[in-house]
Amino acid sequence: MVLDQQIPLEKAFHSPLDLKERLGRDLDAADIAAMDPERLAKLVATPPALHRFPGSMAGRVQEMCRVVAEEYGNDAAAVWSTAKTGEELLKRLKRLPGFGEQKAKIFLALLGKQLGVKPKGWAQAAGTFGEKGSLRSVADITGPETLSQVRAFKKEMKAQAKAAAAEPVG
Repeated sequence: MVLDQQIPLEKAFHSPLDLKERLGRDLDAADIAAMDPERLAKLVATPPALHRFPGSMAGRVQEMCRVVAEEYGNDAAAVWSTAKTGEELLKRLKRLPGFGEQKAKIFLALLGKQLGVKPKGWAQAAGTFGEKGSLRSVADITGPETLSQVRAFKKEMKAQAKAAAAEPVG
């Protein structure tokens, strides 16, 4: 999820597998956190690059791994598995490197809708992304049809934002 920014979501969600293959071993947060930053950046940048901005994203991945290793006992699932409420989980997600309000809510919705991680109040904490039947984000994608519907929704939102920005004020 940390890589889901300015690249196709399929690429973002496939890149951890690509990194695993480039490392030649399972991904381990403490191991990645301790890596030489230049080595990690080269692995991320090796064609085909794992992200459109390989240098900055390698740093963000490394920082994420540091947080997981140091604050969650090297267990990424502990970020959500130990949260008692949706609000607590949202606060934890917003503290992660690269996670603003919207990305945190989307990830919270993804955890609830796709992985069954549903602490009390999770849907409310996820806001509109937690709504049942919504087709707003990666949290709602279950196959090719819903992928197309989510992409159409995002395209419409961008068009509305562009139109609103172009309207004269006053």
